[in-house]
Amino acid sequence: MAEVESFDNLLASRKLLKTSIENSRALALALDKTGPRLAEIDKKLVFLEAAIRPSPSKNCTFAAIRDHISLALGPAVAVLKILDSIGELEKSLLSDPYSDLSSYLSTIRQLEEAQKFLTGNCNLAIQWLEGVIQFLEDNSVADDRYILNVKRSVTILQELQATGEHACLNGELLCGALNKLEISFKQILTDGSLPLASTSLSPSKAEQAYNAASPFPGPVLQKLQAIVEKLNASNRLKNCISIFVKDRSLNNRNSLQALDLDYLEKAITEFDDVHDMENCIDEWSKHMEFIVKHVLEQEHRLCKEVFGSIASDVWTGCFAKIAAQSGFLPFLQFGMSIAESKKGPIKLLNLLHIFSVLENLRMDFNKLFGGEACIEIKTVTRDLVTKVVIGASEIFWELPVQVELERQSYPPKDGGVPRLVSFVTDYCNQLLDDNYRPILTQVLKICQGWKHEKYDEGLLTNQMYSIVREIAVNLDAWSKAYEQRALSYIFMMNNHCHFHSLKGTKLGNLMGDYWLSAHGQYKEYYSALYLRENWGKLLACLSQDNPDSSSSARGTISDLPNNRLKAFNEAFDDMYKKQSNWIIVDESLRMKMYQLVVQALMPAYRNYLQKYSFLVEHNDTAARNVKYTVQSLENMVSTLFQPKQRKYPSTIGSHFSGKQRNAVTNQFCSTLAAM
Repeated sequence: MAEVESFDNLLASRKLLKTSIENSRALALALDKTGPRLAEIDKKLVFLEAAIRPSPSKNCTFAAIRDHISLALGPAVAVLKILDSIGELEKSLLSDPYSDLSSYLSTIRQLEEAQKFLTGNCNLAIQWLEGVIQFLEDNSVADDRYILNVKRSVTILQELQATGEHACLNGELLCGALNKLEISFKQILTDGSLPLASTSLSPSKAEQAYNAASPFPGPVLQKLQAIVEKLNASNRLKNCISIFVKDRSLNNRNSLQALDLDYLEKAITEFDDVHDMENCIDEWSKHMEFIVKHVLEQEHRLCKEVFGSIASDVWTGCFAKIAAQSGFLPFLQFGMSIAESKKGPIKLLNLLHIFSVLENLRMDFNKLFGGEACIEIKTVTRDLVTKVVIGASEIFWELPVQVELERQSYPPKDGGVPRLVSFVTDYCNQLLDDNYRPILTQVLKICQGWKHEKYDEGLLTNQMYSIVREIAVNLDAWSKAYEQRALSYIFMMNNHCHFHSLKGTKLGNLMGDYWLSAHGQYKEYYSALYLRENWGKLLACLSQDNPDSSSSARGTISDLPNNRLKAFNEAFDDMYKKQSNWIIVDESLRMKMYQLVVQALMPAYRNYLQKYSFLVEHNDTAARNVKYTVQSLENMVSTLFQPKQRKYPSTIGSHFSGKQRNAVTNQFCSTLAAM
């Protein structure tokens, strides 16, 4: 069984092998026939490969173009959205910023940001689209129409970008909004700037009114600061400063009109008299303090608060302009006109007053005008201080010479105290007073320092001694100018009494007790000389002894008593006529002299009349010679030496005090105390 199966398998294998050999022969024959055809196909495939090889590259180009267009579409869409937003913001900016400033400023900031964002997105879209154009042109993929459309889109975006940049740089889109901000800035300033009432105010009341009208509380100030910062960021600060300076300067000028400042426009020659000038300087000092400590101090603080967030030279320059345009310089020029006026002793007091004002305000001046922006005010102030110091020093050192120049003038006809003497002593007391001596000492120290000379504390004292010494020399010369010796005695008595009365004054304390005591002794000495030389001679007329009574009884009446009485009357009348215009200035001295004369004359006259009363009763001639009763004689004596209104011929005005010769020297204390 097994052998049969093996044989069948072998037969099958032989048949399969035979079939395979036949198939192989047929395949070999077919291959021989197919070879030329494959060679021909191979040639065609080479051409086909060359034809279809670019297809993968073009597929890559289309993908790249798609990416560029996708990237360009995002910024382009953003540009459209931003344009819509800008349109809405511009509508919002048509409103008035005054009512809601913070919202208005926020809208401006949004508009500025939108413009910047618009410019940025335009630039980004342009870059991508330019890339698309470059790809299309390099690969010749698209139709020219498509490339032209893309280029047109790029041109539109470029114009939009240029418009946005131009708007950002030149503010064309924001110009209207910024103009409205400037208008609101001016309106806020105007609402807060309230000048003083137009009626004339004293400096103290003006100070109260000005403090009460202090502008710009916190919220209002914040509005001003916000506007300034925005305008500065938009390069519009210059116009903002101009608005601020103009408004604040105008407000300050209107406020100053409430004060009486007419004196600032007066020339020195237009002042009516010394007191008029002193009153004006007094007003000037009060106004200077008010303007510097209140008006300009407030402006200085306000400038710093409003413009302080910017560079310091901005707000200091703003303040300098306000100070100059508010009318402060005329106050300095008024002081300069006083400093440049004609020399004289009253001018020295005025200069010391001006220096005192400037010294009291020195710290304020350094604070307000210390910067370079205030160079004009600093220069004028420095020149004023220089002229005041040098002018005051020159006048002070020339005082003895000025006193000496009066030596050639005439003494008073009434024998009183010369105006020069009372003027100079009162004047020296003023210079030595606590209100003036420290100022004068400081002025002299400064002037000596400028000369590189050391100040000696004895300079002021020695100068006072020199002045008093020149007065004494003048008195000796004037006393010799009188033709009547008695009037010379009255003159010296009055003047020594005047010097003696300086006890307790600054000048008297400086000169010392010995000097005062010596003048008291000289006063008594000349009083005694006057009494002996004048009233002693008059009493001699009444010293004749009574004639013998028996002779009278016999009718042989002597003419001697009548002659004596007649001589007395003539001598008294002549003396009264001459001396009725003489004066004794000091009331106590005048009363003392009256009492001495009465005590010496009245008893002698009464006794004389009593002794010769019988002649009066029996002789008409003797009765006629009794011209005065004791009482009438005493009444006439009491009218002697009374002060009268005196007119001084004088070179005092031309040499010593110039136009100030009408000063009333006995009112110096009250006048200068008001300064």
